[in-house]
Amino acid sequence: MTHAIVWRRIDLPGHEYCRLQETETGARLTGVAVLSNNTTPHCVEYEIQCDKEWRTLRCRIADNSTDTRMDLEYRHEGKSWLCNGIEVPIVAGCDDIDLGFSPSTNLLPIKRLQLKQGESAKVRAAWVRFPEFTLELLEQSYTRLAQYTYSYQSSDGKFQRNLEVDENGFVVDYPGIWIAESRT
Repeated sequence: MTHAIVWRRIDLPGHEYCRLQETETGARLTGVAVLSNNTTPHCVEYEIQCDKEWRTLRCRIADNSTDTRMDLEYRHEGKSWLCNGIEVPIVAGCDDIDLGFSPSTNLLPIKRLQLKQGESAKVRAAWVRFPEFTLELLEQSYTRLAQYTYSYQSSDGKFQRNLEVDENGFVVDYPGIWIAESRT
């Protein structure tokens, strides 16, 4: 199955297109985000490959800003994470990649956890900080409030949003930050 979505950034200039392909062996997210960061334009392309349990296996990112291009590959091997072949110990044991510039990766723990209404789970994510593209540990929690609503928290509860999702797990309303404009 293949699904796609376009988001508009609310708090800053930007748009993103994301495509989800699901197969019997796993899932693949591909996308392009066009964003401004402190007046610097960025065009960020990404590809995330997951196993059939929705754990991240690999993430490729290409960032094109005004005069530079950066290509990165994050690999999840066992408990370890590598960035362009170099181990990043601070994110050892994380199951998910979390792209700091995108709502696309909230889909990964939502699909993997399969929470029932009222259930909660804590997640340790390998967070890709934007625009540095460094990996950092980000502890998160998800609580399913309703069929299509999740409470998301990170930074020890300092950051919280109630995320509205669609039947595919895509965030359609990330209050104050992203809103879906179209989807299939």
